[in-house]
Amino acid sequence: MSEMSAVTSHDLLVELYGAAVAAVAPGPALHAALARRAAPTDAPWLIALGKAALPMAAAATTALADLHLAPAGGLIVPPEPGEPPHPSLTLLAGDHPQPGDASFAAAAALGALCTRIPADATVWVLLSGGTSALVGAPMPGVSRDSLHELFANLLASGLDIAAMNTIRKRFTRWGGGKLARALSGRSIAVFAVSDVNGDDLAAIGSGPCIPDPATAAAVRELLSNAALLDALAPDLRAVLDGPEAATSYETPKPGDPVFARVQTEVIASNRLALDAAANRAASLGLVPVVHATPMAGEAADAGASVAAALKKYCAEGGAQPALLIWGGETTVTLGVAPGLGGRNQELALAAAAALEGSNAPISVLAAGTDGRDGPTDAAGAIVTPSTWRAITTAGLDPAAALAAHNAYPALDAAGALLRPGMTGTNVMDVTFGLVGYPPHD
Repeated sequence: MSEMSAVTSHDLLVELYGAAVAAVAPGPALHAALARRAAPTDAPWLIALGKAALPMAAAATTALADLHLAPAGGLIVPPEPGEPPHPSLTLLAGDHPQPGDASFAAAAALGALCTRIPADATVWVLLSGGTSALVGAPMPGVSRDSLHELFANLLASGLDIAAMNTIRKRFTRWGGGKLARALSGRSIAVFAVSDVNGDDLAAIGSGPCIPDPATAAAVRELLSNAALLDALAPDLRAVLDGPEAATSYETPKPGDPVFARVQTEVIASNRLALDAAANRAASLGLVPVVHATPMAGEAADAGASVAAALKKYCAEGGAQPALLIWGGETTVTLGVAPGLGGRNQELALAAAAALEGSNAPISVLAAGTDGRDGPTDAAGAIVTPSTWRAITTAGLDPAAALAAHNAYPALDAAGALLRPGMTGTNVMDVTFGLVGYPPHD
């Protein structure tokens, strides 16, 4: 414990978050994955899509340079502007979490690129979370307004990322194997940073090079269960009804020849981040406890459950400080006129509510590994048993904020927000509960 003798619980949690994020840095992960493969003899084309697109493209370019090769060409679509790592590559930032004009332009550029790639070429597809929106252009027959409305409704629905992407890929230009269809005949290697529970390649980025196992009927059922089917725009409904009416084709399914030359590999995942945090915690003298079941469901419910587990551990645990670790991705079902925040901020505020008044030495960090939670500049927050009272002291009503999904201003008033900046990776969320170590406040 000597390393922690002068470290606050806040700084300790920030350090552990940093260890988790560093372990899933997409650049080193991709470099390691490429080192395990046979060296290419010809320069591949690069298509890098998602929140980790730029560092993945940089790692691929470096790996090729080590072999005295360079990318034949390609496209990088990250969430923020930047400089491509090689002059043969074009970088176009897309919009996130809602597709917009930048996303439509990036999707069009991807289509133009596919027509330029020779039929016998090798293509490396570097995929990470956020792709669904960043190249979220509508498929033919769907208007931009209809797609934008669909994305907005899905984000407010409370559906998890896998369910949302099952629906999104049905209506977008590149989701559900449609990129593989456009590149059919080429040799395609997909390297993915997973942002979904179970590391399902069909859900990561809406699976642009992966068979879509969901039928139109299955998508219709998802929309119906989420109370979104009746409000579906006519052009979206036409796409949904098309396969059964024989007016349009299904998305590419398993066994389709367009996937004959596609290879896939998940190079970074939430579990890797959790294990890294646990290893760092152990090296600092903490007892790490990793929960194997991924966190899911409503964020507020998860926050209350985390707080209950931490209080129970304090009551039953030994004298040695411990770090309880959860990973996964919760959801928030938004009502009318929701406030500002994200799922991690809501989880943290709910945990603060459940911890309020406790004398137990507990601190909780809930944060997205990408560094951004919802439409805010924060990744999440760090709360203690005194956070709820601090919000009240600042003149705000934390209970009203929680009910209105308005966690950001409440947590900001208490100085509880965590703002690491964009990390360049995305493997869902982490929640750390530090027990037996005096809270920083």
